[in-house]
Amino acid sequence: MLAAIAAITILALLAAILSNRVSPIAALVLIPIVGASAAGLGGETPELIVSGIVKIAPVAGMFVFAILFFGVMTDAGLLAPIVTRILQLVGERPSRITVGTALLALLVHLDGSGAVCFIVTIPALRPLYDRLGMDRRVLACTASLAAGINFLPWTGPTLRASAALKLSTTEIFTPMITVQAMGLVFVFGASWWLGLREERRLALANPAVGDVFKQGGPPAIEANPKDLALRRPHLWWFNLTLTLVVIVAMVSNAVEPVVAFMAGTAIALLVNYPSAEAQRTRIDAHARAALLMASILFAAGAFTGIMTGSGMIKALAETSAGHIPDALGPRIPVILGLIGMPLSLLFDPDSFYFGVLPVIAEVGAHFGVAPVKVAQAALLGQMTTGFPVSPLTPATFLVAGLSGIELGVHQRFSIPWLFAASVVMTIAAVAFGVFAL
Repeated sequence: MLAAIAAITILALLAAILSNRVSPIAALVLIPIVGASAAGLGGETPELIVSGIVKIAPVAGMFVFAILFFGVMTDAGLLAPIVTRILQLVGERPSRITVGTALLALLVHLDGSGAVCFIVTIPALRPLYDRLGMDRRVLACTASLAAGINFLPWTGPTLRASAALKLSTTEIFTPMITVQAMGLVFVFGASWWLGLREERRLALANPAVGDVFKQGGPPAIEANPKDLALRRPHLWWFNLTLTLVVIVAMVSNAVEPVVAFMAGTAIALLVNYPSAEAQRTRIDAHARAALLMASILFAAGAFTGIMTGSGMIKALAETSAGHIPDALGPRIPVILGLIGMPLSLLFDPDSFYFGVLPVIAEVGAHFGVAPVKVAQAALLGQMTTGFPVSPLTPATFLVAGLSGIELGVHQRFSIPWLFAASVVMTIAAVAFGVFAL
């Protein structure tokens, strides 16, 4: 009964968000409350919500101050030379820009942090997309694809799978190198195609721009005078150093991410815009995005607090794993590889890797399937290609927020491409003999 209520609650949430009928905040707060009440847990709901909010608070704080920090850095002109350098490398041709987006996201994600990847990649390239009139959904999708297929021995899913099944990360990852390589081929191919489609769309809308694309030259777009007035080119090296210090401090865990961004934002404001009035103006300019992000994240905390604290996620995990038909037992890795990405929409990473994965591995063992195969299959989609679109991860809201698009819009556009990446890697795993049919 509890598992059924959990499934209905999650499906209702996904339907509400994907259909764009209600705002994500309303869906994330009200739907789990209804689900908890249906399960007879209405009296416990306030405490569960608070527990979820407490857990999400540091993440919400980090995202709020990250938005303010990178907003101030953008105002001060930190990203302008970076964009110029990207233009020199890929020009202003969309089919090259999208490939460059995927490459930048892939490189930044080498540290294993999806949040850092999106915080660095999207603000750096969004001005370029906006200048050319490119679809921001493409920016969100290409960055998500690159981060999603980049599962490494030190990334969260691999570490969780290793801990849950008591396997070494090398044992899990090494046989998957060729599979991941095929995923990379798909990502860059898909990015190129999305960019080419943007070229055609922009050329139809403005034939003059289309001629520029064919010639390989950049369209002449003047910078906004108001933006130029905010730039501080004489402080560029200081701002770059400050940004690198904040990112390194966050990635190395020298300080809590929220502390790093809070301090970085304060210093950036004080140095670039010394007067109190100028500082208030810069904060006001980015306050709407920061407040919206904080609201969604706290609502997500309420959702996960109810679903996890009530035991609904655990019940759903156990029930789902126990309904695998015997005839499909030997093919569990292939099946899991194919459905791992959609499962990211139903299970948060901890619930899946520590709750569901051991059960699936146990079922697979009865059919002669080695636990390492189950772990490898999970990495093909579960909170890898799935994490940038899952409503259970803060990174999803970060991608949508930084890209300036609605959550449902991002999910509808990106889910087919991310699912396709999982399918391609699963087929590659069978072709290379990692999985047996």
